[in-house]
Amino acid sequence: MTNPSTYLSRRQELETYFGTTAAEAWARLTSDAPVSGIRATVRAGRDRMRATLLSWLPADLTGLRILDAGCGTGALAIEAAERGAQVVAIDLAGPLVDVARKRTPPGLDITYGTGDMMDPALGKFDHVVAMDSLIHYRAADMARTIAGLAAQCTGSMVFTFAPRTPLLTVAHNVGKLFPRRDRAPAIEPVGPRHIQALLRGTPSLTGWTPGRTLRIKSGFYTSQAAEMVRR
Repeated sequence: MTNPSTYLSRRQELETYFGTTAAEAWARLTSDAPVSGIRATVRAGRDRMRATLLSWLPADLTGLRILDAGCGTGALAIEAAERGAQVVAIDLAGPLVDVARKRTPPGLDITYGTGDMMDPALGKFDHVVAMDSLIHYRAADMARTIAGLAAQCTGSMVFTFAPRTPLLTVAHNVGKLFPRRDRAPAIEPVGPRHIQALLRGTPSLTGWTPGRTLRIKSGFYTSQAAEMVRR
């Protein structure tokens, strides 16, 4: 189980930020509306990351149950459902989930919800995807969250983390200088070896092993895809 004092407090920050402060900007970023050059690099990076994570799932998803953990405005859920998946798409930010519902073409098998990605009531899944939804949590909480998701997953888990790089470390430290009311929830950079060590050392992940990994950098977007598979 995650540390309630850190996981729950950060979850509340994310719910507030993405559900109110950043909801409109995030909806625009994930649309095809014109954005600034900086945001365009983030959009391009996210598009590449989404394509990467989806490519690590089976090509034919017909009949498979997929959890989109931190679905945002629904782009990944929609693409997975178009490949035949039964998708449960969950996010903390209700306004973003509302956008996702409006953007979803009719006839796709997607169940949207607002709440915690580790809610046992969501049921079991063949695959779990968590794209850029764990990057705001401390490494230990990230590992515990992945372990919690593993309890709901019978196949593979693909997720992203913010790799520790000089640029991300500087940005993380500079962000602490802003008044608390003006801060976005900080991204928590983590070294790839550190997160793998944490995952290997988590008892409830016995029977799982790290799979593929790929770092994607696009201007102001840097994120690393990772995979956990059952042995």
